[in-house]
Amino acid sequence: MLKLIKLEWKKNNVKKYIISALILAALLCLFLFGLTFFDMALDSDTGMLDAPPGYNVVSPLVEFLSNMVYICFSGAMFASFIVSAYKNKTMNLMFSYPIKRQKILFAQMLATWSFSFIALALTKLFLYLSIQIGSKYMQPVFLLDYNLKSTEFYLCLLVSSAVMVSISFVSLYIGLQMRSSKATIISSVVLMFLTQGNIGDFTLAGNTVFYCLLLVVSLLFVVLSIYRVETRDLR
Repeated sequence: MLKLIKLEWKKNNVKKYIISALILAALLCLFLFGLTFFDMALDSDTGMLDAPPGYNVVSPLVEFLSNMVYICFSGAMFASFIVSAYKNKTMNLMFSYPIKRQKILFAQMLATWSFSFIALALTKLFLYLSIQIGSKYMQPVFLLDYNLKSTEFYLCLLVSSAVMVSISFVSLYIGLQMRSSKATIISSVVLMFLTQGNIGDFTLAGNTVFYCLLLVVSLLFVVLSIYRVETRDLR
């Protein structure tokens, strides 16, 4: 399985995704620094923090920005790694290998999932570390509500990263059903708004029950995506 994953990374030129992940991390850090240390989040008239309820601390802001970006990033990778292979008929060649189709498809999913998970987790850690270091020299607008010395902090970071990347399987399933990379990316954008957006004070971001249900649906879609792939004809 590891060889198949490495083959997928090499075939899809994973280096460009590494560069993209580094650029995203840098841009997120600059934006977060502007909000946290350079008064971008302050109301110009009152000088008070202009943020939704619950966003007066750093953690929700880091989670919101990084999750929002990586739901779309994961969707784009799924579109490139898997859906485009069906669309361009290159999957026909891959399925001609003396390897079970289910194993090939699962390796593609795992290659994308593992990269996005690692990239998201490292991006979050980088953002938290950057804010922590910056707070030693500047006064932050947001309260620092995390402890980098706590084991619970790293456990929560890994779990939240895994969940957010996993729910992107929803957009993959939609893209596979429609054989469309555009449908995969569009559905990931819709998923981003659904999980991270808000209407007034109402938002599903941080809703544990909703995320658990969405995670179950995502895992079900993984099963459905590889179900009967051994006998199903390629279109």
